[in-house]
Amino acid sequence: MSLNSMEKFLENLYEAEKSIHKIDHILYVTYPLVKDKRLILKTLVETKFAMARIINSILQYDYLFKRIKLHSSPKQNFKIFVNKCAPRYNITPLEIKLIMELFEIVEKHKNSPFEFRKDEKIVILSKDSTPKVIVLDNTKQFLSVAKKILEKTKNMISN
Repeated sequence: MSLNSMEKFLENLYEAEKSIHKIDHILYVTYPLVKDKRLILKTLVETKFAMARIINSILQYDYLFKRIKLHSSPKQNFKIFVNKCAPRYNITPLEIKLIMELFEIVEKHKNSPFEFRKDEKIVILSKDSTPKVIVLDNTKQFLSVAKKILEKTKNMISN
């Protein structure tokens, strides 16, 4: 096992955990005080970043122990994560679905020509004007999944 690979794995896990703490603080302390809807979008992007770091950690860890082969294609590696790694880490199909939904929302946000706030909701319009509505509970649910998967990952590697 190369030291560099192990450092990268641990760094990804550390960065994910740091992001999750920051998101938690924003959602449960800062947002209730300032009620700025942009914070919801910021937390979605940050949660995706944390989730990607966790997934990369899992992939790197399993690669280190020769359980999987990695590819240059992120999509191919995500399939490996879903099909080979997720079951070993007890990541449920519902959690996988939520990860994919989070990634999709952040991608729509990134490519959206127009977003607006309406009451307690944020509406993201795609290029064809299809709306995606986000509420605070969505972000809390994504954060909860990220926390659970981080915990499952830490438990798996400590055994």
